[in-house]
Amino acid sequence: MDASQQWKGKKVVLVSVPGAFTPGCQANHLPPYIQNIEKLKDKGVDIVAVIAFNDSWVMSAWGKVNKVSGEDLLFMSDTKTFFSKNYGWSGLGERNGRWAMVIEKDGTVSYAEVEQSPREVKVSGADAVLDQL
Repeated sequence: MDASQQWKGKKVVLVSVPGAFTPGCQANHLPPYIQNIEKLKDKGVDIVAVIAFNDSWVMSAWGKVNKVSGEDLLFMSDTKTFFSKNYGWSGLGERNGRWAMVIEKDGTVSYAEVEQSPREVKVSGADAVLDQL
């Protein structure tokens, strides 16, 4: 996927999690994004994309289990953790780190924070992102 082309002119919240269906991601990280999608959209967000090291089949299943459909909230695969590694934000072993980033319509990044511990959801959670928008 060429995000710079597909997300051109869109405000995107990019959220990285260590893994789909993992306890912290499933119970603490993802639900607030699902619950607050309308608030995020009201603040100008066009897309929320959640990435994890899982393959595309698992990410698709994670979206379905959480009853997410449509293009407002995407579940994307980063099996080689290239994006996280590019920023030095890898997590446990080969997994993605837990972080969030706001990419503005012009492609600039207005917010980017990584959790100090992969067990925490503070700076990468929906509430923290909403506070920054």
